[in-house]
Amino acid sequence: MFRTKTVEQSIRDTEEPEHRLRKSLSAWDLTVFGVGVIIGTGIFVLTGKVAKENAGPATSLAFIVAGIVCALAALCYAEFASTVPVAGSAYTFSYASIGELPAWIIGWDLVLEFALGTAVVAVGWSGYVRSLLDNVGLHLPAVLSGVDVPGGVFDILAFALVLVLTAVLVIGVKLSARITTIIVSIKVTVVMIVIVAGLFFIKAENYLPFIPPKQLQPTESGFAQPLIQLLFGYQPTNFGVMGIFTAASVVFFAFIGFDVVATAAEETKVPQRDMPRGILGSLFICTVLYVAVALVITGMEHYTRISVSAPLADAFKAVGHPFYAGVISFGAAIGLTSVCMILLLGQTRVFFAMSRDELLPRFFSITHPRFGTPYRPTVLLGVVIAIVAGFTSINELATLVNIGTLFAFVVVALGVIILRRTRPDLPRAFRTPMVPLIPVLSIAASVWLMLNLPTETWLRFAIWMVIGFVVYFLYGRSHSRLAGGRR
Repeated sequence: MFRTKTVEQSIRDTEEPEHRLRKSLSAWDLTVFGVGVIIGTGIFVLTGKVAKENAGPATSLAFIVAGIVCALAALCYAEFASTVPVAGSAYTFSYASIGELPAWIIGWDLVLEFALGTAVVAVGWSGYVRSLLDNVGLHLPAVLSGVDVPGGVFDILAFALVLVLTAVLVIGVKLSARITTIIVSIKVTVVMIVIVAGLFFIKAENYLPFIPPKQLQPTESGFAQPLIQLLFGYQPTNFGVMGIFTAASVVFFAFIGFDVVATAAEETKVPQRDMPRGILGSLFICTVLYVAVALVITGMEHYTRISVSAPLADAFKAVGHPFYAGVISFGAAIGLTSVCMILLLGQTRVFFAMSRDELLPRFFSITHPRFGTPYRPTVLLGVVIAIVAGFTSINELATLVNIGTLFAFVVVALGVIILRRTRPDLPRAFRTPMVPLIPVLSIAASVWLMLNLPTETWLRFAIWMVIGFVVYFLYGRSHSRLAGGRR
């Protein structure tokens, strides 16, 4: 169960003609992917919610804290992705350092994370598009507007979006990169317009107090309370210095996605050089934009009056400029398209890598003879996610995406420490500085944020993991390419 697949064997597997992905991505493409998936509804919605409920004007500091936590993980991802340039991200890294069962666990975890994330984003995109259609007098029938709408049965927009993006990913990852570049350009332009326009409406008194006096959070009971409160009786606080860290545990999830860049390592022209640039570059750009938006919104309106549902749009309405509300809605709708596409790309690459190792049926690791893409898992997963997005309201399951990502961070950081000891001879184009200190700090920060998640999220995650163990012991363990020394 703890047999490892050598880095050399992992790289040799990428050269098999029927299972080879086409190398077409540059550092710019990877950076665009990262920015494309990180900047989503978080920058338009989460900023105001956290400012009003958790940190006030100090929300900008919370984004910096969350960015530092992600940077610790990103340094570990950068070393692995440049050393083991193989599809699968944390799954592949774990297989090379910790062993097959841990690799299976993290792969199973990532499949859930990316699938659920794609469906949640598709449903969110549908809501923004319906809002824009309503503004121009076009109204979808309630029955086709999704189950969150009274009388709704099926979300035709979310369903159609996932299917269209599935087709784009089948045709080629380079086409996906070009489309994503256009989308990200529009999205970042909208964010910059909001930042620059908002500067003219900032009032210095709105920043006072910059760190509001601390308040105990409303007491939760049962499985709704954070795990740390259930286990140790610690009750997180809002506002004050500790409120910044409480806010960081919330806004951290606005950064989710930079790890998806690592799943495209095998399709990168020069992964040893370009993977670290793409991962760290996209994270830096998004952190700067998040901090700027947080400073603008808390300067435009006092944190006690900020809207929770649509903070940026309502802030501009409050100062007499409703035009920008439409611009923000447009930017959010456009931006979520790229988020959905890149999450779907990440999931199919993890599934493809697990299939190539025969932990899942090898049928799914055959690449398209013309496009060089893993078209079979792309079509399968695309159709399944489209149906889930069409029929399901899954906002309450969104925290599963968060715990899955943090779990992956822990495993990757641990893998860096182990591989440094077991394979010091490996050529490393990028080296995580101060090992083991940086990986240990990454593990500690990730575990702390996980402990702040609701207990019910941990239970749902445990159920998914139990299902994964059953699949592994009934199929994966005996079919693995490493079983009995097979290669």
